[in-house]
Amino acid sequence: KLIASNVIIIYILYKFISSITKSHYYYINNKYKIHNECTSRKNVSNFEEPWPFKDSTIIEIIYGSLLGDSHAEKRKEGKGTRITFYQESSHNDYLLYLHSLIANLGFCNTNIPKITTRLGNKGKIRKIIRFNTWTYEQFNIIKDLWYINNKKRLPNNLKDYFTPLALAIWIMDDGGKVSSGLKIATNSFKYEEVQYLQYLLKNIYNIDSNIHLTGVNNQYNIYIIASSMPLLVNIVKPYIIPSMKYKFGKYI
Repeated sequence: KLIASNVIIIYILYKFISSITKSHYYYINNKYKIHNECTSRKNVSNFEEPWPFKDSTIIEIIYGSLLGDSHAEKRKEGKGTRITFYQESSHNDYLLYLHSLIANLGFCNTNIPKITTRLGNKGKIRKIIRFNTWTYEQFNIIKDLWYINNKKRLPNNLKDYFTPLALAIWIMDDGGKVSSGLKIATNSFKYEEVQYLQYLLKNIYNIDSNIHLTGVNNQYNIYIIASSMPLLVNIVKPYIIPSMKYKFGKYI
């Protein structure tokens, strides 16, 4: 009887957790235009296009977001890699903006992403929004450049794609207003890599910054100082959507 009772309890818990983590879809309004519908791989026209693609915009977007929250996944059942973009539902406007950029370049399904629920730490229910690119063999290069043993690292060609668009996406992904400056979360990178990012900001854009400890061992943030904020805004403003302007405070 005790075993039977335990089985019943486990089953009830399983059904409860499944009901929470099951994908509950929340439809959202999308104000970003998708020009040409493409919802099937058979209609994708750029699978055979050689690396690094004739338009580097897709790589700039991916590199900017890989500095932040996105990740590259080499597919087990195939030969290629896809890039996954995700945000908490509170930032759904930004995720929809990213989706529109990538969909209009022809690198993902044009169906609008939906908000789904998942079970987070300590039983907290989270609402997230995500989408993936199509899977490309060309993206294997990105996976190999950005990861060692599935851990992110900075690629040796980052400088080539560290454009104003990539910088804007990085900040919208992982930036935040702090006092009179701006903080960029770089927690997942080694100190030497954070130093290199600081070097790129200065060398390419003449943006001054400091490296701060986060309070967690071996984790660091980049802090763009107040005197460089007007210059930063001038560089990235064409790509910053209204819902992300709060990160720049009075400077935008």
